[in-house]
This record gives sequence, structure tokens and C-alpha cells, in this order.
Amino acid sequence: MRIDPLTLKKIRRFKSIKRGYYSFLLFVFLLVIAAFAELLINNRALVVFDGETLRFPVYGAIIPGSEFGLGYEYETNYRELQAKYRQMEGTRFVIMPLVPYNAYENDLQTGVYPPFPPSFAHRHFLGTDEIGRDMVARLVYGFRICIVFSLLLLVINFTIGISLGCLMGYVGGKFDLLFQRVIEIWSSIPFLYVIMIISSIIIPNLIILVLISVIFGWMGLTWYMRTATYKEKARDYVMAARALGASNGRIIFRHILPNAVSLIVTFVPFSVAGGIGSLTALDFLGFGLPAPTPSWGELLQQGTNNLQAIWIISSTVVALVFVMVSITFIGEAVREGFDPRMHSTYE
Repeated sequence: MRIDPLTLKKIRRFKSIKRGYYSFLLFVFLLVIAAFAELLINNRALVVFDGETLRFPVYGAIIPGSEFGLGYEYETNYRELQAKYRQMEGTRFVIMPLVPYNAYENDLQTGVYPPFPPSFAHRHFLGTDEIGRDMVARLVYGFRICIVFSLLLLVINFTIGISLGCLMGYVGGKFDLLFQRVIEIWSSIPFLYVIMIISSIIIPNLIILVLISVIFGWMGLTWYMRTATYKEKARDYVMAARALGASNGRIIFRHILPNAVSLIVTFVPFSVAGGIGSLTALDFLGFGLPAPTPSWGELLQQGTNNLQAIWIISSTVVALVFVMVSITFIGEAVREGFDPRMHSTYE
């Protein structure tokens, strides 16, 4: 597929802004880690060799402990199995992930109570939370949930906002006036109160939170797309397309929308950051995802309740600030690189 020279120029402009470009590469790296977190953070073994069979439990079915001679029928404790094989002579071995805990597992210790401080001996590199769950696991899997929430919110909000904004700008008249009033009325409804009411009636899950956020989140981009469509509709290429008999749908989606893509692209990073911030805030206030779902907001709440365990709040704040600053740098670079004023000549 051949890329348009103007698009290549915009990409080169984006890459020339080093702060945003390196933040983009780093953010992609974090997305890869989140997507394949089971290979790095999991209480299931990556590879098990029992002397006869090579097994890969991390993405497989549950293997009961009796399969390895551990004397129970529930899922194998692979850390225990690894310790057992190390004491035995032979070729048997277990390879565990870098962090051998999942995000829901309580690793309790005899004679002491959590939260436990960072420990390389126990492989809790950032310590545990207040009920003994590994902080690295909670942070990484919480980041995955934040990204899924943000991307779902982004796709649905942009689909509604772009479609309705284009129609408002292109059709105009009573249709435009009607939806202007609808948006003005709808935007005055307090989002947090709606969340509180719904959370008191049902336990919200990820899909419910996405739908509620969409109900109140599609309006921002609609105004920008309406303005961009009004401006593009008055240009000569739209009149030429209409004169050639192009349908309204073709004019909107094949002519006007591609010329407004720079506006859409610049909103993407900031929308992702907004989604992460919204979910974290809701979880912190107790109106977000139910326990024991990994959540940055829940970790912040734990950190404020356990200030003596400074590793909880410090690691969560550092992770949150790092991700949000990186996305902000990406957004600034995208806005600068794809700014149509940098690639247009006016006569």
C-alpha cells in the first residue's frame, strides 16, 4: 500500500519531535507488556518438564496437582512444584515468569501481616498491597484494564461524535438546531451523580462503565466535527463532487471526513488519557469496578489508607504520572505533526 506523500511528511514531522516520538515508542512497549502480561507476571509456569512430558500451562487448561504427584485435585501450585523439583535429582524443571504471582493471589506469610515491603527474596519487587497481593501484578493488570476501557470508550465516542457532528455540519438547519439544544441539555446532567445512583442499584462492570461514560462523553468531539464540516462544506471540492452527482453519504465520508482527519487524530491521545483518568477516579471514589478487579484507583485508595506502606501509593502515583505524561507528550507531538497549517499553503 502506497502512503500519500503529505501523510509521510506529517509522520516525519511527528518523528522529529523527539519527546513525543520516544514517548510513543515507550507507550507501545507498555501496551505490548500489558497484552502479554501472562508471560511475565503469572502464578502459572511458562514451561514444566516432569521427566516425560513438556507442558506450557500459562495459556493452557488447568492442570491439577495430582498430575505432578502433589496429592490434590485443584490447580497446581507451580512455585511449590518448582521448589520440589529443585530438591530432586534429574532433568525435571519448572520455569516461572519473572513475577510468579497473579493479580488476585494473596501471598501471606507466617507471623506477619500485609502489606509487605518490597522483597527480592519473595519476588515482590514493589511489595504487596494491604491483603498481600503483588503490587507489580496489580499495576500491570490494572493498566491493561485501563487501556481496554479507554480504547472502547474512544472507539464508541468517536463513532458517535464524528457521525453526528458531520451530519449536524452538513445538513444544518433544524436538524443542527435540534441537536445543539439536545447536547446543551444533556451536558448539564451531572455525570458523577448518575454513576452514584447506578452503583447503588447494580454492581457496575467494565461494559456498564463504558456505556455510562459513552452516554456523557460523545458530545465533546461532536462540536469540533460540526465546525470542521461547516468549513469543509463551503470548499470548492464539495461543490464539484455535488455537481458530479455524488451522494450526501459519499461527500461526507469520502471527501469531507478525510480532510478533517487531522482534527480527529490530534484528539486520540488526549481521549485515551481522559479514559484512564476517568476510570482511576471512579475506582478511587468507590464507584468503579468491583473488587477484586485490579485497579489503579483502588491502589491509590489503599495507599491513602496505609501511608506507613509508602510503596503502595508511591508506585501507583509514579506509574499513573508516567503514563499520563507520556500520553500528553504523544498528544502534543501528534497535534504539532498533523497540524494542517504546517502542511498547507494559502493564496
